[in-house]
Amino acid sequence: MGKRGRNRQRLRAPSSDYTDAAGNVLTLRGSLTPAARAEYAQTLAGTAGRAAATQEDAWQRAVELLFERLAVRWTIAGAPIERQRELLARLRAASPQERAWVRATLREHCAEHFPDVDAP
Repeated sequence: MGKRGRNRQRLRAPSSDYTDAAGNVLTLRGSLTPAARAEYAQTLAGTAGRAAATQEDAWQRAVELLFERLAVRWTIAGAPIERQRELLARLRAASPQERAWVRATLREHCAEHFPDVDAP
């Protein structure tokens, strides 16, 4: 039997679930490629392809980029969001309290899994 005929399991990075006070669950990926780390660092520094008007703009773009690369699922009020476009749209529509919780969760996750990444 050739390689195509074998049943192969696709390797997946482990993920971690984080639950907020309201019971919503954010699932974050346990891997981040070297290219994604470099892109994040450039975006955070404001040296990425798009020019940021201010350091605050660069910081916001960096948060979104890190979220986009790490978020696997966000279950809010029992309804899971799994598509990348929908996850990013939900982050952009989040309340200030939700965004603060997401940033804190990203910091915690990066400290545990990616100590070389300067999380927002």
